[in-house]
Amino acid sequence: MDLRQLEYFVAVAEEGSFTRAAARVHVVQSAVSAAIKTLERELGATLLDRNSKRVLLTDAGQALLPKAQAVLDAATEAKDVVAQVKGGLTGTVRVGTLTAMTLIDLPALLGEFHRRHPGVLVRTNAATAGSVGLVEQLLDRRLDLSFVSLPGEVPDGIVLDELTHSVMDLVVPHDHPLAARTEVSIGELAGMDFIDSPLGYGNRAVADRAFAANAIPRRVTLEMSDIFTGVDYVRHGLGVALLPSYVLRATEDVATLRVTGADLRWPIGLARPADRAPSAATRALIAVVHEVLKR
Repeated sequence: MDLRQLEYFVAVAEEGSFTRAAARVHVVQSAVSAAIKTLERELGATLLDRNSKRVLLTDAGQALLPKAQAVLDAATEAKDVVAQVKGGLTGTVRVGTLTAMTLIDLPALLGEFHRRHPGVLVRTNAATAGSVGLVEQLLDRRLDLSFVSLPGEVPDGIVLDELTHSVMDLVVPHDHPLAARTEVSIGELAGMDFIDSPLGYGNRAVADRAFAANAIPRRVTLEMSDIFTGVDYVRHGLGVALLPSYVLRATEDVATLRVTGADLRWPIGLARPADRAPSAATRALIAVVHEVLKR
């Protein structure tokens, strides 16, 4: 048994796919399959159920997974210690990002980190299922850190550092009955057609929680994957929208109102798994994030 075999096994277990695991460890799929078959022969047990559409763990595989993860974590820590003695960090940090995160200048932040730690590879992964999907990837060990928007209680198994927030305002077409006003109570929004992000996205959760807290029903009639298109959808009469101030730049033919009686703060935070200590490279990136955002 060697570290390479354990790395490939953990990759397949976490990805649920030989194809995705091979891409993750940067080898051909046949090499992953061969290494795991060798590991199974050495252990005298079948670790993976290869008959289903998604690769599943057998009982033996489920027993091995946490031990294999711990071995790989220990190996990473050993490399980190030696690298620090030699005078420089190495390794890889997998970072999840939000699709609309202009509130934080991620390229500038990662540029600062790279200047300090050029030996560390940072891999970013944009959310395709919102913050809920990013949390799942953290818990499944597919990410080391992630920028997320998690209003309300922090999910089990997650450590969250709050970084910043933006307040969402109501955007309506220029000919809407509310267009001449500067503010509106949340109670007045009952019955309107809303444009919003899909379930699982942080801004959607903020809006849903605000309406639920006031016992006001809300109807979403159009879901958008890109929040920066929200103003255009409103402009063309498809509904009204709650949008953060940093996307409200091109506001021709729409009006913006402050919503009273509701907490519409959209938080951005940095999340990491609670069940494992971050590597030295991950700790360094966390430190740079906090330092840069305090400036």
